[in-house]
Amino acid sequence: MAYARGGGSERQPQTASPGRIHALDGFRLLAALMVMLYHYAGLYGGWGVHPRSVFPCLYMVARYGWLGVEMFFMISGFSICLSAWGRSLGYFAVSRVSRIYPAYWMAVLLTASVVTIWPHVRQVSGWQAVLMNFTIVQEALGVPNVDGVYWTLFAELKFYALFAAVVSFGLTYRRCVLFCCLWHLAGLISISDGGNSLEAWVIPGFAPYFVAGIAFSLMHRFAPNAVLWAIVAFSFVLAEHHLGERLAGQRDAGHPMPAWPAQLTVLAAFAIMAVLALGWLTTIHWRWLTPAGALTYPLYLVHQHIGMTLIYSLRDRLPAIALVLGTTLVMLGVSWAIHRLCERPLSARLRPSLQQSIDQVHIAAGSGVPTRQAPRERVSTVPEAPKAGEPARSHLEESAVGVGEISPPLN
Repeated sequence: MAYARGGGSERQPQTASPGRIHALDGFRLLAALMVMLYHYAGLYGGWGVHPRSVFPCLYMVARYGWLGVEMFFMISGFSICLSAWGRSLGYFAVSRVSRIYPAYWMAVLLTASVVTIWPHVRQVSGWQAVLMNFTIVQEALGVPNVDGVYWTLFAELKFYALFAAVVSFGLTYRRCVLFCCLWHLAGLISISDGGNSLEAWVIPGFAPYFVAGIAFSLMHRFAPNAVLWAIVAFSFVLAEHHLGERLAGQRDAGHPMPAWPAQLTVLAAFAIMAVLALGWLTTIHWRWLTPAGALTYPLYLVHQHIGMTLIYSLRDRLPAIALVLGTTLVMLGVSWAIHRLCERPLSARLRPSLQQSIDQVHIAAGSGVPTRQAPRERVSTVPEAPKAGEPARSHLEESAVGVGEISPPLN
């Protein structure tokens, strides 16, 4: 990996040929399927009865599927840190807006239309609420989400806003490590204060996943060291601690759910990300993972209330398992249509338009015409022997990554 020395111990990788972490797409797909399973087989909504009576065995697994959200947050920290490296703040903003909003706008329209025509499991509060949902900041104003999963997008926006401060100065190893430490510190302070506006912004319950993702991305770029492992370990401890709050809101027929399955799931998620960061899965090049990873974002956005409405309408006509599988396939088809017919073409048009606006701001500010960067978010590195006194560096080639967002996500 080639580095440029400067600013003390800062280490700046140089870009080379692009690659892709296909296994990360698989992990993203797993997280999306977990959330879908939770909504389709772990919630009352679509069935009208407790899901345990419909899926006596499957329910025991499905009721923990909400942990897919935590996985999306960790994937987001990993992928955003990789893709934003070497980019300007303007490029970071353009990439996020053009990637997040097109599919989201279509999802809001589609979901609002479905639940308005068939208000079996959800009702919209009016056209004003739908319009406000187009901004993704409706939760800050107390406006109900058109779909239940949208709350995670607001958490993602908070992460982008915080991380943008680092991007504005230029991403470096030192600044990313400092950001991780300060975010954890802010979270601890907000909790000790008993809840305030700081807690609302630093989201201490989910910050450990974003921070761990950033630390894992630094391992992937610079190779692991004691500091990064310490950040990951502390993030893991905090994540396990905050699981109690999440479990408190997930009651099984009025009784608390066992904590150990959730704790093991979080442990497994951290282990998977560690394996990805260390490059042990770089030999996986299954072509189907790339389109599958691309579909996870629109799938996440549209699956809940549209899918539960479909289940509600057909629950007396089809066997439960067949209905869940069929609904999943339908939602995959809808997601593919959103990705191909809306997300890709609209993103392609939105990105240059936004970039032109930012260029005009630079020109108006007297900075001249800014240097344009490659429109594709690709980051890679070339191996090089470490210099004396530097930690060992990764031999792994950097990889382009997909949306981190839910995720989640959810470039």
